[in-house]
Amino acid sequence: MARAIWKGAISFGLVHIPVALVSATSSQGVDFDWLDSRSMDPVGYKRVNKVTGKEVTKEHIVKGVAYEKGRYVVLSEEEIRSAHPVSTQTIDIFSFVEADQIPLQNIDTPYYLAPDKRGGKVYALLRETLTKTNKVALARVVLHTRQYLAALMPLESALVLVKLRWPAEVRGLDALELGPDVTKAELAKGELDMAKRLVQDMSAEWSPEDYRDEFEDKIMALVDKKAHEGKIEDVETDTGEEQRKTADVIDLTELLKRSLGGKGGSKAAPAKTKAAGKPAARKKVSK
Repeated sequence: MARAIWKGAISFGLVHIPVALVSATSSQGVDFDWLDSRSMDPVGYKRVNKVTGKEVTKEHIVKGVAYEKGRYVVLSEEEIRSAHPVSTQTIDIFSFVEADQIPLQNIDTPYYLAPDKRGGKVYALLRETLTKTNKVALARVVLHTRQYLAALMPLESALVLVKLRWPAEVRGLDALELGPDVTKAELAKGELDMAKRLVQDMSAEWSPEDYRDEFEDKIMALVDKKAHEGKIEDVETDTGEEQRKTADVIDLTELLKRSLGGKGGSKAAPAKTKAAGKPAARKKVSK
């Protein structure tokens, strides 16, 4: 199995299903790092005062949130840490909804969920229940000090956790300011018939192996060619990994009975928790 990026448990009622979270996607874009042409050393990023243009040392940097134009409220690291949600290492299910009720624009990042620590049978029970009822489970989960809204969905023999955007993060279609020529378009039957025929003529089976990033292919072919010609430089980099905690499995039958007896968790609506600022990502070249 691919390396787990998080371990914990799915929790609903009094039932806990130990699981491991595995990324369902990978970034394949070409990543260009900055190097010093004279020594081939990595080039970092300076913290620069945008008014004076001078470098600012770490001890003089504070974090502020824009309250009004040109006015900021400064928060200390302790204040920011106090606002972080408590990480319970659980995916807390609070509701089940129809699968087609989640808007497309709310869907963010998918992750695979694998059973962990002898939790296979309970995992399969939840997957089959979701499949038979055509439901998805809405849950809250804390990853890297930030709380997310998420949906658990069955996918063939597995479960998938999809991070959802909070409703406040999603713009309504009124942002497009669509005119009546779009919303109340008068389309002739002949136009629709021709458009349908064109769609039918261009229809094909989904073949993911046929879809490739041509820019990446060309860049990596060039990199491979130059590497084989000996045009390659050594650059030292550091890597590290974090260890993560796991959750224990609890007897299923008894907990299901107790949950149905009214001792399950509450269905309180999820509350959004803001995260602290994120570190800057490495520079990438646009295609």
